[in-house]
Amino acid sequence: MKRSLILCGVLSVLASSSAFAQADLAKAKNCMACHAIGTKLVGPAYKDVAAKYAGQKGAEDKLVAKVMKGGSGSWGPVPMPANPQVSEAEARSLVKWVLSTK
Repeated sequence: MKRSLILCGVLSVLASSSAFAQADLAKAKNCMACHAIGTKLVGPAYKDVAAKYAGQKGAEDKLVAKVMKGGSGSWGPVPMPANPQVSEAEARSLVKWVLSTK
């Protein structure tokens, strides 16, 4: 019993530190200049993105492409510019994090 409580605690810390790491990556790659987790700025709130794409097949790949190449029309007239600073692995990690914000 005690071991399982310790294991749960360790897993909880690892999960929350991963979320902090992704938020730090989003800040470092200038994503947070236009997006916030719970509030619309220039672009949609990450929670709104997660809600819109929840359960959609191919959503992760679609959003990875948008992060890297940019896009327009999904959230109104303001286009999202491509982000050449972000590698595909970083984009995938960021998208997984965004889709987990609910």
